[in-house]
Amino acid sequence: MADTFPIRNIDHVRFYCGNAKHTAEWYRRIFGFDIVAYSGLETGNRKEAAYLLEQGQIRFLVCSPLVPDHPIAPTLGQHGDFVRDVAMEVDDVDDAFAKATDRGAEIAYEPQTLEDDFGKVRIAAIKTYGDVIHTFINRDSFSGLFMPNFQPKNRKGNSVGLEFIDHIVGNVEWNGMNKWAEWYKNVLGFEQLVHFDDKDISTDYTALMSKVMQSGNGRIKFPINEPAEGKKKSQIEEYLEFHGGAGVQHIAMHTSDILETIRRLRENDVEFLNVPKTYYDDVLDRVGTIDEPISALRDLGILVDRDDEGYLLQLFTKPIEDRPTLFFEIIQRKGAKSFGKGNFKALFEAIEREQMLRGTLEKA
Repeated sequence: MADTFPIRNIDHVRFYCGNAKHTAEWYRRIFGFDIVAYSGLETGNRKEAAYLLEQGQIRFLVCSPLVPDHPIAPTLGQHGDFVRDVAMEVDDVDDAFAKATDRGAEIAYEPQTLEDDFGKVRIAAIKTYGDVIHTFINRDSFSGLFMPNFQPKNRKGNSVGLEFIDHIVGNVEWNGMNKWAEWYKNVLGFEQLVHFDDKDISTDYTALMSKVMQSGNGRIKFPINEPAEGKKKSQIEEYLEFHGGAGVQHIAMHTSDILETIRRLRENDVEFLNVPKTYYDDVLDRVGTIDEPISALRDLGILVDRDDEGYLLQLFTKPIEDRPTLFFEIIQRKGAKSFGKGNFKALFEAIEREQMLRGTLEKA
């Protein structure tokens, strides 16, 4: 399939949070991001503070309202810290916006030009599930730092080896998966890469269903999850309850050396989901020969799975906030194009153990 309009890549992910300065510093110290730019009162931005973080090709924009009547303030109160925007770089913002809205996308904001001494940036945005938007951005006529009215910050982090965003997962409402999968197909021209049903992703207690949508060039992958019926409250139901609706569940970031990346993150006190050591007793029988010593994977708690094109290694953090909502996945692909189907049961059981500790596993 071909995209409705040319999409170059995920340009950046924008978070809203209660204290952008502290959050940016947390990502610098814990995940090793560089804080490279800032916009706020000192740069003429009277409504919000924004910090740009970078590592490899990953760009996070961390923002906080500066005034009580900021339009995002009620939404921030509803969700807590959350992903507001998965922005995409496009060839032509006006063409992208026109085609997306003609195909049924709801407008977040109309095309506009941002400008300073370094040139012009064209942006527009459409709404997707929950309170998430997709901003279309083109800065071909801009030679400055990220966006107009950002100034350099230059606070270096100690990189942990994160390279690019592999995929971004959304949790949607009951019976919403097909609706939003069709939305990405009809509005953006994405295709369905894979479909997991409740037989693929389940334990004795909980289940979910998922469809993975990807752009025509394969650079952007958006799995979309919905709850499925189970004996107890699934992780998706828990997310929807504490997030206050649909939203981004996790961001998967790729590394070329997951052993070193996870070592560094653990040294930085990142908390990961724990799987039983028995997981490793027969893992090589399931996935075959791999390059990494199984003892190192066991020590670091890294999961491994194989498909027809190779294998992958992955590990998931615990929720990074007090609310059991947003978390991160660290992934290394060695040929595999899949998403670790063989690890679903072990992963879900690990999440259920965390839900038990939180007291949120039982049905209401």
